[in-house]
Amino acid sequence: MKYENILIEQREAIATVIINRPNKLNALNRDTIQDLHDALQALDVDKKIKAIIITGSGEKAFVAGADIAEFSNFSVKEGGQLARKGQQVLFDFIENLATPVIAAVNGFALGGGLELAMACHFRIASANAKMGLPEVSLGVIPGYGGTQRLPQLIGKGRANEMIMTAGMIDAQKALAYGLVNDVVPQEELLPLCEKIAQKIANNSPVAISYAIKAVNAGFNSTIDGYQEEIKAFGACFGTEDFKEGTTAFLEKRKANFK
Repeated sequence: MKYENILIEQREAIATVIINRPNKLNALNRDTIQDLHDALQALDVDKKIKAIIITGSGEKAFVAGADIAEFSNFSVKEGGQLARKGQQVLFDFIENLATPVIAAVNGFALGGGLELAMACHFRIASANAKMGLPEVSLGVIPGYGGTQRLPQLIGKGRANEMIMTAGMIDAQKALAYGLVNDVVPQEELLPLCEKIAQKIANNSPVAISYAIKAVNAGFNSTIDGYQEEIKAFGACFGTEDFKEGTTAFLEKRKANFK
């Protein structure tokens, strides 16, 4: 399927989703959010795909923010609806996707762009990347989960400073904060993400989906994460992947997960 604002490349078990609005520095508008949702949903149900990488086109920006012209005249009600729908359709959707999603942050990740990267299961950045939540400089706050995910990832104090100053941090500071897992030269970014994705693809996709669910439960105040882990751990014992994984271990061979 073709999408207006994104490109998809597939290599064996790995899919790379490229946000393709270079003239807008890959800014997120409603159509791009919907395209991302539709593409990720299709990839998630494709059993051949074991890991997904999201990145931006070009060398300047991952996603430089939301498309401000699209909502500058919104009312209070429309603003709330924009945030609610965006979180449901894309940001919460990615966080809870059964297929692991890696953000390859290849440049500016600002506002909705950083929120998109934070919704992914983890992030790798190029050395030129810059990250920030500049919303308060526009008289608004992050609305796609930024006030919740940033403190979870880097702590309340650092998150408050980033949000309140509307400032940017560079890739090395993002690494020191724990916002990204690694920083590499831009030409090494996608190869590293693909290498990590391939390691993920070698493991049980069923177990990984349960692990994502259990980890996320630990950040949900309405769920007992330990009980979710126990339930997911037990459920693994009833899967073909568990049979294959344990049999392969005992037979001293590499597991062949479907």
